[in-house]
Amino acid sequence: MTDPVLQPGRGPIPAATYLPSIPDNVLWGRLPCAADAPVLTVDPGTEVTLDTVSHEGILEDQGRDPAAYFGGHGAADVLEDAVALAAGEVPHRFGVDGPHVVSRPIAVDGARVGDLLAVTVLDATPRVPYGVISNRHGRGALAGEYPRDAEACYSAFATVSADGADGLLPLTEGGERSVRFPLRPFLGIMGVAVPGSERPNSVPPGPHGGNIDIALLTAGSTLYLPVQVDGALAYVGDPHFAQGDGEVSLTAMEGSLRATLRFDVVAREDALQRFGELAGPLAETTEFLVPTGMDEDLDVAVQHCVRAAIALLQARFGMDPRLAYAYLSAATDFRISQVVDVVKGVHATIRKADFG
Repeated sequence: MTDPVLQPGRGPIPAATYLPSIPDNVLWGRLPCAADAPVLTVDPGTEVTLDTVSHEGILEDQGRDPAAYFGGHGAADVLEDAVALAAGEVPHRFGVDGPHVVSRPIAVDGARVGDLLAVTVLDATPRVPYGVISNRHGRGALAGEYPRDAEACYSAFATVSADGADGLLPLTEGGERSVRFPLRPFLGIMGVAVPGSERPNSVPPGPHGGNIDIALLTAGSTLYLPVQVDGALAYVGDPHFAQGDGEVSLTAMEGSLRATLRFDVVAREDALQRFGELAGPLAETTEFLVPTGMDEDLDVAVQHCVRAAIALLQARFGMDPRLAYAYLSAATDFRISQVVDVVKGVHATIRKADFG
């Protein structure tokens, strides 16, 4: 990392347009809807640098005092915007709203219902040299077994290695030895506004995107989202330093990021030729096309993802659906995005190189 702590407005800001995560620019626990006024309006192709704040360390069951919480783990510097949020400057109903801090919407000029919004991640830089991995709410893969005993919330404090490449997590409570794992920063929440005047809870993902938690969405990747309201009204949040597919304990290594994104619009006619009719988010990396499937039932989520993958291969490459089904079984991994957000997620990794 260039600087140990990237406070609002300080340190490298790659894009000419910058959106800090001050209280006026964020929602806490809810996602934007059509009734929300944009905090920013940009032309297609615009790059925007956004600060994001992790919910870990500011929530009520962690004391809602990030200076005390992180200070208790030896952190010398705490983000000023995290302190402002926790001080009550943004409404949040613990146990009713979701936990995530999300940017207020960005309108993209010319985006219309039926188009796709393409959000390309150009950079994602940690703002602090630490993060938190927690288990709470009975939503982990082993709900009822963890947290243990009478614990309502168990939070593990992790640090970033001196070279900024890895995360370090103790092997035992208070122990000196650590496990070391690579950091792959990404935004867990990327989405577009839903129709109507009701803001959705930030936890379950859906056709609008939202809390999809796909760890492949690191720098260089693009997420395509079906536009549901004119202007798209895009938003991001839930910053991660690292995550394994599945995110089994409820959160991954959560930590605040400074992200630089480019917003583009894919007109409906072009979108149909390139991807077919999308019912939900589609990701693309340098190596993979990544269709998704979501449902509260993991088996149904897999089925949705397989159908989305077949339809994509038909539209993109003219592939017979029976042969596409066979190809997917022989050559494509279907990965669990997450199992902890009420609506479970599955994503497929279709190698683009296989099709020349």
